[in-house]
Amino acid sequence: MTAVIETAADAAAGGAEPLRPVGRAAVVLRRFVSNRGALAGGTILLLLFLLAFAGPLISNWDYSHIDYTSLREGPGARHWWGTNRIGQDVFAQTVRGLQKSLLIGLLVAFFSTVLASLVGACAGYFGGWPDRILMFGVDLLLVFPAFLIIAIISPRLRGGGWFAFVGLLAVFGWMITARVVRSMTLSLKEREFVRAARYMGVGPFRVIWRHILPNVASFLIIDATIAVGGAVMSETALSYFGFGVQAPDVSLGTLIASTTGAAVTYPWMFFFPAGLLIVFVLAVNLVGDGLRDALDPTSGRGRSTARTAVQSEETDR
Repeated sequence: MTAVIETAADAAAGGAEPLRPVGRAAVVLRRFVSNRGALAGGTILLLLFLLAFAGPLISNWDYSHIDYTSLREGPGARHWWGTNRIGQDVFAQTVRGLQKSLLIGLLVAFFSTVLASLVGACAGYFGGWPDRILMFGVDLLLVFPAFLIIAIISPRLRGGGWFAFVGLLAVFGWMITARVVRSMTLSLKEREFVRAARYMGVGPFRVIWRHILPNVASFLIIDATIAVGGAVMSETALSYFGFGVQAPDVSLGTLIASTTGAAVTYPWMFFFPAGLLIVFVLAVNLVGDGLRDALDPTSGRGRSTARTAVQSEETDR
């Protein structure tokens, strides 16, 4: 910081244009890019999304097509990742399953994060009986066996497609985050800028929207990133036991469940969907760690990347 001030003073003394302060978004981006693990995770996630949504466009086979002349055929020029026991193309099925799992993970993380932020912020800000009612509902959902309830309800909602499955996962995936947001709101509502907004007559929901939620956004971004991986793992587990995505559609969970018995004899049928699932979860964890370090400069790695970002900024100038 001293070096930046001295550089600005020298520039002003020499008649040069003074240095402009760097915005928080630019600093966070520099910290994130300086983290090699986070950058690798982000690159892998981008490649996985390209594979999931561009893969069906470059494949000669649809995930539902059956090639009766190629049953359990190994990877080759005709079927890049081989075929399964009834002649379906493994590449087409895997990219379809990856696409479905990514959509489910993103939607579940989005809805659960929005619900957690609203409930937690309102409970912490209003206090009193709204806090007691909301937290009672949170505690009630926490003691429910989520896996068992989803397993019982999801077969009865098959008419709603996988959107109903997304809703079930989101309903049971936000309670811990809501409690953390409530605790953060309890401390934030006593800060000077929040009290000043109240004294100026700003409405409570506007205060929550303009002052509370932006100050917990760092935590919510990190939590949502990690929740994507958790949602995909939950979807995979439920689909593995037949409670998630239903045939004729596929997901990574249904593909892994249907090919577990062939993992040794016909490994390409099992290891491609299982390998993509492992790579995706690892990449999400790397991105989540990188966001935590970039948004929280007090962490050890955050201080190192922040120092690198400042040095890079000084070099550019």
